[in-house]
Amino acid sequence: MKSDQRKNSSLDSIDRIHELRLTTKNKPSLRLYYLEIYKKYEECLKKCPSEGKILELGSGGSFIKEVIPEAITSDVLAYEGIDQVIDATKMPFPDQSLRVIFMSNVFHHIPDVEAFFNEATRCLVPGGRVFIVDPYAGCLSSLIYRYLHHEPFEPNAKEWKFQSKGPLSDANGALSYIVFQRDYARFQMQWTDLKMIRFEPHTPLRYWWMGGLKKWSLLPSWAFGFASTIDHLLIKISPNFASFVDIELIK
Repeated sequence: MKSDQRKNSSLDSIDRIHELRLTTKNKPSLRLYYLEIYKKYEECLKKCPSEGKILELGSGGSFIKEVIPEAITSDVLAYEGIDQVIDATKMPFPDQSLRVIFMSNVFHHIPDVEAFFNEATRCLVPGGRVFIVDPYAGCLSSLIYRYLHHEPFEPNAKEWKFQSKGPLSDANGALSYIVFQRDYARFQMQWTDLKMIRFEPHTPLRYWWMGGLKKWSLLPSWAFGFASTIDHLLIKISPNFASFVDIELIK
């Protein structure tokens, strides 16, 4: 129990940012993976209105500014180097002031996504978008998330909310499945101003081969393209092989 408490405490430490940035820098395959995500962000941004700010929630060790320099980086933790400390459920922006909200591996950490959807609806300009990359409850990934991952994974949770003692140590890795698949009718009914226009599962194996945000990796940069081909083939066979999903919402 004390070991788990120490582990959770270290996950929520603002000093961990240096480790995260060093890991991303020293793992070329992980950097390539994030560049793929930022490319998706760019494509999404092209479809957004020209007015409004660009916000990334839960930036952590993000290097999005290398690709989208005008993006506002933010996190609920006061990490060194981010632009603003922002709680996704209480965003400090005027009504209709954002044209897009980006988040990667963040949605499932938000303990009150209903409050987030209310804030997104308030802050986005008409035609503005939310682009989410989050865990997907696939046949393989569900086993990994449930038994081999440090974050809680509760696909049978009755509520969308969960108690959070730490922004990174507490989560529900099944939250995107719960909201956008199991309870999608409820989402549509409650947030009529937000329409889901993309739900695209992807990345069955690459993220696990590269060790995620851990220091080790079994995927060198020269093999990234080959691993990507395997992932694409698996998704063609069945989206249920996926470990992550892209979700795009439009106001």
